[in-house]
Amino acid sequence: MHIEKNVCDNIIWTLLNVSGKTKDNLKARLDLKELGIRKKLHPEDRLGGRKYLPPASFTLNREQKHIFLKVLKSIKSPDGFSSNISRRVQLKEHTMSGLKSHDNHVLMQHLLPLAIRRVFKRKYVSKTLIELCNYFKQLCSKNITVDECNQLRSRIILVLCHLEKIFLPSFFNIMEHLVVHLPDEVQIAGPVQFRWMYPVERYIKPCFI
Repeated sequence: MHIEKNVCDNIIWTLLNVSGKTKDNLKARLDLKELGIRKKLHPEDRLGGRKYLPPASFTLNREQKHIFLKVLKSIKSPDGFSSNISRRVQLKEHTMSGLKSHDNHVLMQHLLPLAIRRVFKRKYVSKTLIELCNYFKQLCSKNITVDECNQLRSRIILVLCHLEKIFLPSFFNIMEHLVVHLPDEVQIAGPVQFRWMYPVERYIKPCFI
């Protein structure tokens, strides 16, 4: 549950380039320069001591951010399916705020694929991100077999390899790597539906009002 939330947050904040939360910043670009990789993304010196960060394959311009967020803003879900995610979207500031764990769950498995496929000109970026979303969706299904778990394990390794070609090394932390072990956890402990805390959190919420 928390792995999915952290992965979703990293993707959203990086795509929207939210200051202080994005994994693509000056320090991350300087790391590339120190490692001597991806020379096209190295920061460039400009007049006045400013640094220019060349756009990466996952970088969204202002128009693309608006389209991405407009899709999420226009979403209408059935009652009880999720919170009102449209309220979390700020179109003028091109950001999102106040996302809860269940919001990330709904975004990752249902809404992000709809928004992502409309903004990227490079199809391999959107294809890889949609494959990651589908991985979580299938992993969290009510019925899952051992063979499906083995297939998911093989698929996620390839997806992470593709993500490493797209995003910067700073994008990856322990949460992104823990994704590989989720099919093993399902085989040991059973389907995720019967172990996550969403129903419990929804049940105890009135106690704190």
